[in-house]
Amino acid sequence: MMDTTLLIIAALIVGLSKGGLASMAAIAVPMLALFMNPVQAAATLLPVYIVTDWVGVWLYRKHYSKRNVWILTPAILLGLAIATVITPYTPEFGLLIFTGLIGLWYSVRAWFSKPSTAVKTAEIGPGVFWGTLTGIASFITHSGAPPAQAYLLPQKLPKLEFAGTIAIAFAIGNVVKIPAYYSIGQMDGLNWSLIVGLAVTGIIGTFIGRWLTKKLHDQTYIKVIQGMLFLLSIILLLRGGMMLIQSISS
Repeated sequence: MMDTTLLIIAALIVGLSKGGLASMAAIAVPMLALFMNPVQAAATLLPVYIVTDWVGVWLYRKHYSKRNVWILTPAILLGLAIATVITPYTPEFGLLIFTGLIGLWYSVRAWFSKPSTAVKTAEIGPGVFWGTLTGIASFITHSGAPPAQAYLLPQKLPKLEFAGTIAIAFAIGNVVKIPAYYSIGQMDGLNWSLIVGLAVTGIIGTFIGRWLTKKLHDQTYIKVIQGMLFLLSIILLLRGGMMLIQSISS
């Protein structure tokens, strides 16, 4: 019962994120990983991510940065390909800690550095670097938000354009995960009747997230995203640290 309740909460969180409150979705798997196998959690939520992704794409079909989508999407796919190969040989705690450090670094820099009016442009080099990291982190823990936001937030995109760009890039990436997950056995033995219910919950959350995104002031929206990114980063670091300690003591 506890696992089902947590899965419903996680699906709602995923929906809120896909509706525009980026970063929230990446909290879902680390949260579940405190109570269940993280690989099982990631596989169970993947269909929810995919369904809510495409609802998000429809909601933001008129609001996105075309150049950023063209840069990020191939880079994310490259990261997914790399992750498919290295996942069987890479300790999960290493990726959790690395991903958490990226988000923590960006949060601290954004909060404590001198305010800048400079706006970065969508450049291919940084986009490929951060997009590849996004694909790798997203594949294993669905925690691709920190590197993606480290690339997009300095561009100071309008909130709807930012949300739409994230929605489209991650929608394509998550669909590509399906054959990759099947190839390493992560889709075996899933409870599909439960997943259907979770997907419906996620869709409801997507529309709520879209409504909240539209209502929030631009600066408030950025602060909310940065706050959630910081929280996620702490969760990832704590989870990765606990797994590292367990591996050392075993």
